Amino acid sequence: MNSLFKIGCYICICLLFASCNKENVDPNKQLEDGISTIISDLAGDVEAHVGSGGTGGEVKEQRDFHTFLFRFSDQKQTWLKTAADSSTSFAKKDWDLAFSNQYNSMLYVNDGTMKGNPAYGNGSKHKVLLVRKNYDQVLTAPTDAEFDSSSINAFGMITDEYSQGWFNYDLTSHLVKVMPGLTYVIRLSNGKYAKLQMINVYKGNPPAVTDITWAAPYFTFKYFVQEDGSKNLKTK
Repeated sequence: MNSLFKIGCYICICLLFASCNKENVDPNKQLEDGISTIISDLAGDVEAHVGSGGTGGEVKEQRDFHTFLFRFSDQKQTWLKTAADSSTSFAKKDWDLAFSNQYNSMLYVNDGTMKGNPAYGNGSKHKVLLVRKNYDQVLTAPTDAEFDSSSINAFGMITDEYSQGWFNYDLTSHLVKVMPGLTYVIRLSNGKYAKLQMINVYKGNPPAVTDITWAAPYFTFKYFVQEDGSKNLKTK
């Protein structure tokens, strides 16, 4: 009986450590492929709120969310808090993504050819396409003809089966769920190709959120820019 008791205790301890190790696994480790850039918990305008109060224990203001720009080459984040900021920064060609609107959830690429795009008229020519495949399965960029004919101006909430958006919003729980199997492929103004996957909007990149007070927006996403100019987007 003593031996059986010891064996039972040993098994319980092993299971306990296995459970703890599983819980402590960094969710972002699973995103790494050795090639792509992983952005974890990039803070959006966490001081703004669409209603009174706040989330995640943070004091927030009821106001419009400030837009910010993001650059692939060095992960630079530029805030646009005034009309002057917007006028100056949107006119530049050196940014790649603009995170705008409520919770910074509406994304624009730097496309100066598209009316309605905040970059309109700045000379930049980024183009974006949605490929309905997992990030790792997108091995090659689409044809230039497909990019030239792209009508995507912005991508945010999914509204129907034809939507180019990247997340669903539950009107009952008021929670966001980023949808899997969606990859944005971008032809940059310099002729290089990139791919982008949005992964989470909640702090810590939790696998699921049921608490409306969970801190947001904190963006987790990954991207890859093919520097040799080819259409090869294989990352794994």
